[in-house]
Amino acid sequence: MITLVLGGNKSGKSDFALNLLADMAQPGVFIATGKAKDFAFREQIGKHRRERSSSIEVIEVSENLPQTLRQANLHFPTVLVDSLDYWLFACREAGCEAEKMKEFMDVLSNWGSSNLILVSCETGLGVLPASGEVRAFVRSLGALNQRIAAQADQAFLVAAGLPLTLKRG
Repeated sequence: MITLVLGGNKSGKSDFALNLLADMAQPGVFIATGKAKDFAFREQIGKHRRERSSSIEVIEVSENLPQTLRQANLHFPTVLVDSLDYWLFACREAGCEAEKMKEFMDVLSNWGSSNLILVSCETGLGVLPASGEVRAFVRSLGALNQRIAAQADQAFLVAAGLPLTLKRG
C-alpha cells in the first residue's frame, strides 16, 4: 500500500507519518532525505532524531532515493520517506532531476507488498514565488505530488496537526 502525506512546513505531517509507521504490526525503516545546510536546520534534524523512537532504523539518502527504496522494499515491511521535497531539491542541485524522477516513478509502479509512506510538502497553498528558480521548483514538486497521488492507495493533507483524508483506497 502506498500512502502519501502532504502538508505545509511545520503542519504536523511528519508526526502523522511517524504515527502511521508506529501503527504497523512489524518494524519499518525511516528514510530521511533532509541535509542540514545551516545551523537552524541542523537543530531541527537533531530534534527530530531525539523525538523518534530509537527502535526505528534510519537511512539517510540524497539523490539516490530510488535505489534505496528498491533495497528497502526487499527488507522491510514498511518504509517511510520524509521528505520528497528535500529529495527533489537534492536532485535539482545535482543536475539529475529528470533521471531520478523517472527512476522514482518506476520504483512506485513496481512497488511490492511493503507499505510505503511518502511525506512531501504541499507548496501550492502559498503566494506565488517571485524567483523563477523557486517557481520552477514548485512546479516540479507539484507535478511529483500529483503523480504520486494518482498512484497512491491513500492520501492525506495535514494542516494544524490534523489529517484530512484526500483519498482512501
